[in-house]
Amino acid sequence: MTWDYRQAGIVTTVSHERDHEGRATEHFLPAGPFAMLPLTGRRSSIVWTEEAREAERFVALPDAEFLAELERRFGLQLGDLALAGPRRAFPLGFAMARSFVAKRVALVGDAAHVIHPIAGQGLNVALRDVAALAETIADAARLGLDPGAPEALDAYQRWRRFDAQGMGLATDALNRLFSNRSGVLRAARDLGLGAVERLPALKALFIREAAGLVGDVPRLLRGEPL
Repeated sequence: MTWDYRQAGIVTTVSHERDHEGRATEHFLPAGPFAMLPLTGRRSSIVWTEEAREAERFVALPDAEFLAELERRFGLQLGDLALAGPRRAFPLGFAMARSFVAKRVALVGDAAHVIHPIAGQGLNVALRDVAALAETIADAARLGLDPGAPEALDAYQRWRRFDAQGMGLATDALNRLFSNRSGVLRAARDLGLGAVERLPALKALFIREAAGLVGDVPRLLRGEPL
């Protein structure tokens, strides 16, 4: 199962005058989300989604013009920006492996599924894959079973496939909701976000879901030993 978003993710590293204080920021723009993710020191990683042709054009701009485009989207909350690494554009799409397992093989992360980078959920899903596989292997070994046997690997696949596919479809829906120029969809989106902001319990649930702490969470992600 695959499809192309006709978008590209522009990735680079920037330095800035003020400390980010460990805070990640994401703006939802008509062409796609624009995120600044904190790194060590006064540096941040940029993940900037654009229409594919525009992304190639932006990447080819001189440094000063590229920085001007960054500032238009992020502003100067962290002071003046400077490039601190190369920039690249990567095509964005959705892909889900037909099977996460084969003979003595288990797929995790992007090898098993590729989802839209909106809200950074690809990393969370990959961490749940790794933690679930580690728990499956440890439980099989504890019982004296072969951790690479089909039964153990099938248990891992049953655990992870539904969650990964569900999160992939959720990020797909979010991208379609936010990455558009429809006035009607923007109004509905703003109304929904306003409702979530006014309901602390619902907001807390969304935060826990985004952090991967809802559902059958592997022990390692709950801070428990195997």
